[in-house]
Amino acid sequence: MGIVRRFTGLLAGAALGAGVLVATAAPAQAYSPNPTFSSYYYDTDNCPCSGGNLTDPFDDTYFANDAGGYAVKMEMVASGAFVGKVEFHPNDEKLWVYDTANDGDTYYVKVGYSSGGTYHNLGTFTPPGTSAVLDYSVQDFDLPEGASVDISVYDDAGLTDLIGSARGTGAAIA
Repeated sequence: MGIVRRFTGLLAGAALGAGVLVATAAPAQAYSPNPTFSSYYYDTDNCPCSGGNLTDPFDDTYFANDAGGYAVKMEMVASGAFVGKVEFHPNDEKLWVYDTANDGDTYYVKVGYSSGGTYHNLGTFTPPGTSAVLDYSVQDFDLPEGASVDISVYDDAGLTDLIGSARGTGAAIA
């Protein structure tokens, strides 16, 4: 009887230990609640633009002049801390995706554009996940002038938990 109890205890301990290992090896949980999302739009006919709401603690956004373009900067703040930003620069059609917090979480930026009555999916992008305080990636697109650029920021890889977006009538313009 004592052997059976010890064996049962061993099995229970092993299962509990495995559960702890699985729990610590699981991927980071999504933000809950989602970060506060703010977006700022700039008609780049009137740029260069900087300062004001383009100022942030990391690299201060600057938009260059681009006739007919419409730039957007999106910021995310969680628990009072700046956790990321996304920028679309019409001049050179570049998307900048920043992670500004080493919190074990990331976000996903889905981008597409409409031109000539056709929608084109450009893909989903995330900032690199290094140990640096500021991580960023830059996507360089070749978009037709005047194309509407849809940008959606999600909290999950399945693209089901929308944090915020600039799309449709609120899209950026290349």
